[in-house]
Amino acid sequence: MSDSLKVYRNHLVDQNRQEIEEHIRAILRLIGEDVDREGLQDTPARVARMYEEIFAGYSLDPREVLGVTFDEQHEEMVIVKDITFYSQCEHHMAPFFGKIHIGYIPSGKIAGLSKFARLAEAVTRKLQVQERITSEIADILMEVLEPHGVMVVVEAEHMCMCARGVRKPGSMTVTSAVRGIFRTDAASRSEFLSLLK
Repeated sequence: MSDSLKVYRNHLVDQNRQEIEEHIRAILRLIGEDVDREGLQDTPARVARMYEEIFAGYSLDPREVLGVTFDEQHEEMVIVKDITFYSQCEHHMAPFFGKIHIGYIPSGKIAGLSKFARLAEAVTRKLQVQERITSEIADILMEVLEPHGVMVVVEAEHMCMCARGVRKPGSMTVTSAVRGIFRTDAASRSEFLSLLK
């Protein structure tokens, strides 16, 4: 990236940060807070910095985070499980979080194991719904790795359900996406699910 492009991007980040801070101040006023009291004076800046972190997925291409792939003639199941994630519900902007489990059967191409966690970060760090996260991860892996099949299971607890509304803490939502051979081969699906336990 050229120096002038870096300066331009930094300017945009600074401008966005200032606008977010102004909006957070306005929201605090609208809910009845005194934005000048000691505990809240730096809150708009803290929230703006937090947003840069929790919404970092908007600046990432999930296909690129898989990085370099390797030719490897391993054609048995590979599972990366218990990838912790945090996301924000697009309906209430409330957090939801949990675990992502990924299984795939390579067809001559593999990715470094840490890349699966990076893919999860790129997909989840934006306003999302759990169903989309599950499908996006499966579709990207099918596109980039061209495996025989992919299966993704996501388990999450949603604050919009636990801390407000029906208020049912501890409720877990489980979604799955099944691609390729996992759709047609019940034994492969069963093997993946049994290895998650």
